[in-house]
Amino acid sequence: MFIHKVIRNDTVYKLANRYNVPEEKIIDINQLKDASKLTIGQTLIIPAEYITYVIKNGENLYRIARRYNISVSQILAVNPDIKNPGRIYPGQKIIVPKNNEVLKNIYVNGYAFPSINMNTLKMSLSYLSFLSVFSYEVRENGLLVPINDENIIRMARAENTLPFMVITNIGESGGFNSELVSLILNSEEVQDTLLGNIEYLLKSKGYSGINIDFEYIYPSDKENYNNFLRKVVERFKPQGYTISTALAPKISDNQQGLLYEAHDYAFHGTLADFVVLMTYEWGYSRGEPQAVAPINRVEQVLKYAVTRIPPLKILMGMPNYGYDWTLPYRQGTVARSLSNIAAVNLAIDVGAEIKYDSKAQAPYFNYYDKNGKLHIVWFDDARSIEARLRLVNKYDLGGVSFWTITNYFRTNFEVLSSLYGIKK
Repeated sequence: MFIHKVIRNDTVYKLANRYNVPEEKIIDINQLKDASKLTIGQTLIIPAEYITYVIKNGENLYRIARRYNISVSQILAVNPDIKNPGRIYPGQKIIVPKNNEVLKNIYVNGYAFPSINMNTLKMSLSYLSFLSVFSYEVRENGLLVPINDENIIRMARAENTLPFMVITNIGESGGFNSELVSLILNSEEVQDTLLGNIEYLLKSKGYSGINIDFEYIYPSDKENYNNFLRKVVERFKPQGYTISTALAPKISDNQQGLLYEAHDYAFHGTLADFVVLMTYEWGYSRGEPQAVAPINRVEQVLKYAVTRIPPLKILMGMPNYGYDWTLPYRQGTVARSLSNIAAVNLAIDVGAEIKYDSKAQAPYFNYYDKNGKLHIVWFDDARSIEARLRLVNKYDLGGVSFWTITNYFRTNFEVLSSLYGIKK
């Protein structure tokens, strides 16, 4: 697999000839809506075993090898005519092979709503170790709001993907509710009821584990949350269930804010089998325009996390969406969420050139709508996905977790499987 950035006058036909790959493969793997339309800056995955590369002025084999994430020895192995690696010249054609060596084997989790399209689910499951079904909402009496999850569980098991039930403190109004979770964490009786209901569902539905996603917990309930997690682990781990939690993207023990303070990285890292770091939503619907998961911010979280949690227990969060903001940004306005494919199609439709922010390692573009208002769209492409995925190897993490797999974006999985083996 190679990543190609579209330049002026590129067409699928030209790229197919250049890389010696059928047009249909390029169209299919990139989910192109209209193969006759590309836009400058768009990235395409090229499913080729090798490419023919023309040496440019000032280049050497080391720089070329780094660009394609292979070694000089791999280049030399398929270019026997190169007798002296230090003597190559501009205009010389060489073969650059794709890198078939995986960095390591990892776990891959995907969050999915029970309403997910079954074809989308089926295409995704072969890439997933775990499927976290979102979600069972707790109520103040310890009951769990039922969901229709039988089909999704059955399909996961058929693909050797372990299904996990996700438990959240999402209230009846639809948002994460601090008061709701506080009532539960401060009542032994309610917790006993909740644990009994969890056990019933685990057994009756055929789940393999639990993912606890309690958010916006009062700081005063930090120890109560730790104690609840201890009860969950003591009750269900001996029965063979996997226990995981979702954690806010912290960068220090004493980070302020309702989202962060009650999430005790060290405690969760000790008790849970793994944790999902929610390393996304720096750019969010009600916030200022920026990348959803800028790599510099993600790496800042990882640097702290690995000092508190065994790295192999960490699954780095990967967003699967972008946002479209109207400019100039005004506090209180809401950005429109869109899929990564929809973002590229929008850029094509409005004739926008896709640019790439080197600091955030993320693509974006600007356009004017029919009312003459300026917009900016931040999203993900093969380049940004690959850049963040390489952090898994850099910090020796256990794997990644996609939020969510609702919109099938094949690029996510193609880049993932080009770098890592997936544990099942």
